[in-house]
Amino acid sequence: MKKRILAILLVLIFALVACGDKDTASPNDVEGDDTDNTEETTDEVEEEEPTVDYEQTPEMDFDLGGRTLKLVSWYDEQVGEGSPDSIAISENMEALKEKHNFDIEYVVVDYGEYQERVTASLIAGEPLGDIIRLPRPWMIPTLTRQGLFHPVDEYVVNENSFVLQYTEQHSEFDGRGYGFRVGIAGAAGGVFYNRTLMNELNLDPLQAYVDNGEWNWETFKAVAESANQDTNNDGTIDTWGLATSGILVQALAANEAAIVRDGKQNLEDPATIEVMEFISELGDGIARPTEGGDWTEPKQFFLQGNTLMYVGQDYEMADFIDGLPDHDIGFLPFPMGPSASSYQTHITIPNYYTIPSAVEDPDKIVYLWEKMYDIESIYDYPEQANFETHFNNEDDINNARLAVQSFQVIEQIDYYPSMPYYEFSGELSDGVNISTLIESYGPSFQAAIDEVWGE
Repeated sequence: MKKRILAILLVLIFALVACGDKDTASPNDVEGDDTDNTEETTDEVEEEEPTVDYEQTPEMDFDLGGRTLKLVSWYDEQVGEGSPDSIAISENMEALKEKHNFDIEYVVVDYGEYQERVTASLIAGEPLGDIIRLPRPWMIPTLTRQGLFHPVDEYVVNENSFVLQYTEQHSEFDGRGYGFRVGIAGAAGGVFYNRTLMNELNLDPLQAYVDNGEWNWETFKAVAESANQDTNNDGTIDTWGLATSGILVQALAANEAAIVRDGKQNLEDPATIEVMEFISELGDGIARPTEGGDWTEPKQFFLQGNTLMYVGQDYEMADFIDGLPDHDIGFLPFPMGPSASSYQTHITIPNYYTIPSAVEDPDKIVYLWEKMYDIESIYDYPEQANFETHFNNEDDINNARLAVQSFQVIEQIDYYPSMPYYEFSGELSDGVNISTLIESYGPSFQAAIDEVWGE
């Protein structure tokens, strides 16, 4: 914009100079000089294009003939106008609709019947939509192997519009990427902690471990154990350090380990064994013991205000603000494992947009979504709006940013339905010998994997 204003000012200056020379120049000379200068300056203005430091698809000219593109999801994905960014996206959308003669319909299918309905429509060659949101294990390898989706990796190049990791890694099959994602990579996973309880127990500030580069599994265990206290001296522990030892997936991600890798069970891998040892130690008197509750029990323990740490996702902060109004709740990245290179957040079932192979013009569809989301954001980083909604403490925001610098996809029962995953993780927390677990569960894990990946 500044360059355009400068160019316009130059035009005005040249015009004023030309007018000042009228006494000594003929009318033809003045008209010729004025026209020449204006044309040169106008050419410069037209050549000044906004420059970006990322790859963009060149402008395309096409007419979709009034076609309605259906986007199918298990939630309403209509673009709102609740922020300057969403307004900019909406404006891009309307301009693209007019230029390329198309419309968009958002179709919501109940999650409980989503997989069955989408799969049936794909196999019948009559997909529910032109763009369908799918989790990786619902499509790879079974449906993708049948050629039911267009590969889109050659069209998904713009890192300002798309989260490229989802195309290059999370939707990859046989060397091609079959999905694309807009927005953010995912929620920040980490450790919520009760700063009020921390101070009451006279513990060292947990933030200091992150600040000093010491937030690892050893300090995590030490902090958890130090918060297991009998504060009223009645002989019974009444404050606990950690809500549960059932954090296998998070620990695998934090150590850059896996129980399945490249279609093979991975229990014997040294990094995976480190994870199993960690979980076993937590279950041996460090984490708060279960009282027979369901999967929500650890969160309920934390909401009682007598448990220092709970492992969860950033969006759960709203529940703690409501449920613990008199407590100051903080957020840390999950502690770094001994084999990890950085803090990590786990993803179990990455999901993204796909384009069925029965749908025409996949290149044009991806192009439209690229141009729709290719905006100059008002935010400094993609997750800023979310993080500043969840957290009001600068340390917590920075910790969430650390957590989303890298994501690890952890394959487990969501990918392999017959895998005895919960039995394995339960026995691990109960202290069953690790060598025994590997020997007992290795074959059944591999059998479950072969059921899915077998030709």
